[in-house]
This record gives sequence, structure tokens and C-alpha cells, in this order.
Amino acid sequence: MQLTGTPIPIALTIMRIFRSLSLTLSLLFVLSTLVQAQNYSLIWSDEFDSTAVNTNEWVYEVNGDGGGNNELQYYTSRMQNSFLSGGIFKIMALKESYQGKLYTSARLHTKRSWLYGKIEARMKLPYGKGIWPAFWMLGANIGTVGWPACGEIDIMEMIGGTTTSNGGDGRVFGTAHWYQNGHASYGLSKALTTGKLADEFHLYTIVWDEKQIIWYLDNVQYCVINTQPVGLNAFRAPHFIILNLAVGGNWPGSPDATTTFPQLFEIDYVRVYQKSTTGVHDNGSVAASFALEQNYPNPFNPSTTIRYSVAAAGHVSLTVTDLLGRTVATLVNERKDAGNYSEAFDAAALPSGMYLYRLTADGSTTVRKMHLLK
Repeated sequence: MQLTGTPIPIALTIMRIFRSLSLTLSLLFVLSTLVQAQNYSLIWSDEFDSTAVNTNEWVYEVNGDGGGNNELQYYTSRMQNSFLSGGIFKIMALKESYQGKLYTSARLHTKRSWLYGKIEARMKLPYGKGIWPAFWMLGANIGTVGWPACGEIDIMEMIGGTTTSNGGDGRVFGTAHWYQNGHASYGLSKALTTGKLADEFHLYTIVWDEKQIIWYLDNVQYCVINTQPVGLNAFRAPHFIILNLAVGGNWPGSPDATTTFPQLFEIDYVRVYQKSTTGVHDNGSVAASFALEQNYPNPFNPSTTIRYSVAAAGHVSLTVTDLLGRTVATLVNERKDAGNYSEAFDAAALPSGMYLYRLTADGSTTVRKMHLLK
């Protein structure tokens, strides 16, 4: 058969095929990512929107034992060392003589523990030689089996200073520790291309399931460990969360003349997600309680989804305000039956910044914050 018209070069044809295949694979990757995100539901969080640390959820560790690493600080529960301000939890390391130590700081752990999930925090780190902030997890059975048999998951550690041998102010470490004929560990690090982790807030995340743990910085994967071998059974048991700011110790060494005080470790939120059987909320189902969920995604641009539950039929109000309390949107103002609901919020007309969304139903009110980035 004779072909008519202008012939297409074979190389060009192949290029178009690969370009189409590449686009298809990219779309499949995006769809897969969206599906994965939708299969995670927020089951616990602390948004730090109150005026004081919620001691129903967190336990202060008060001691000067050096954390097993010859650290130099005394951990206190004083407001001088940790406090809430403007929706941010701040841990402050001070240079002061206290209980025989030359520095003070704070360390807290959650009363709850979790098995698997996506665990993340948005944080702004301190900096400087001898400064050691951490966002990490320990096995809940540490009291019976000890460390490292309980397992340890370091979601974020930063070893302050300008040298690169120990990391520096722009590098984050993600590490797992366990027992296997002694202490065993595996981890990797990721550095910013420029600047310090103290310059702005960043997102620190792990995704942990029965097969692996994956570490992310600002949603970019940088480390993964296969936890399927029997020797890593510690990571198939519940772990609790710890936040602390250490000064000195075996790894970072002591502060020097370049280290300034006070140092601030700032935490915007801590969130725990777990896989759900479905990513779709059933608006017709009966809710067990009155609840306002964290909006998703958050930060967002320009739209997000807000989910809430109403335990009994009645009038429901869902509004969005700026930080001065001025209403910028009313999403719901009507009677609702008991059930689980979802509302879309489009903030295309609003400037970047922090906003609050407030749910009032059945005489109860709850407030959360959302971050609009443009």
C-alpha cells in the first residue's frame, strides 16, 4: 500500500510516543498521589491554638539527666522554657544557672501512642553550635523492654553549627534505631540548597506502615527503610511523640562563643493521620460527636475542604475569620441533621495569611486555624 502526504520522520514519531507516555505516567503519578492522600484521615492533632499547653495530651519531662546523651540542659515545665503565642508552641533554651546546670529548656511527650500513619509537624528550628532540636518517637513499651529494643523513629533532628561534618543549621536528619545484637540504626539526611532551617517554617513528615518508614522534608522524600525483616519488629508496635530542644551532648558537642541565647524551637502544629477504608465522607451517616476537623490541604492555595460532625440535629454555623475576628466567609448558617459534613472553601479573593474557622452547633463552639499561601 502506498502512503500519501508528507512523511513523518521515524525519530519524531518515537519522540511523540515517549512524550505522550511521559505525560500519561505523570498523570498516573499525580492521581496515585491524590488517592493516597485521600486515604489518610486526620485522627489527632495539636494546633496550639489555646493559651496553654494541653496537659491532657502532653507530659512535661522535668529532669537534668542529660537525656542519655550527656546533654547540658535542665528540662523544666516553666513558662520561661515553653509557652504558646499566636498559635505557635515555642520551646526556649536559655543560658542560665539552674539546678546545677548551665542551660534550661523543655521536653514533652504525648500521652497517646500510635501504630502506623502519617505523622508530621510544621516547625521553625533554632540554630547554632551545640543546639539540638528533635521531633521523634519512642516505642510505648520502653518501660518494659528498654531502649533501643522499644524502637526509636527520629522524624527530625538538626545538629546546629556551620560545619558540615555534623550537619549544620541547614541539614535535617531522619533515623531509625532498634536492637539487633546491640544498638542498630539507619538514617539519611537532607540539606537545604541555601539558608538555615531557622529562616522559615518547614514541614517534617514520616509515612509509616507495616512495611517501611519514609521520611520527607517539605513533602520531598529523602530517606526510606524497609522494616519487614524480623529484626525490625520494634516498628510494628505503637510509638509516642516527643518534642524537645537539647543543648550540647555527645553528637552536637557544647555551645561555643558563636552560639547565641535564647534559642527558639517553634512548632505550628503536630498532626497524626491514619489510613481509612475510604476517602469519602458519608453525609448521611450518624456522627458520634460534635467535631471540627483540620482543613485539607493546609497550607492551601486557593481552595481547601473543611469537614465537621454534628451529633444532634440543630442550627449549625461555620464561619471563616481573619486573626482580628472579622468574618471573611460564612460557609454554613442553617439547620443540619446529625451527620458528617464537608464544605469547600475558596479563598481566591483573600490575601495570604493565617485565618480561623469556627464551628458552632448544639451550643458548642470549636475553632481551628488554616494557612493560605499564594
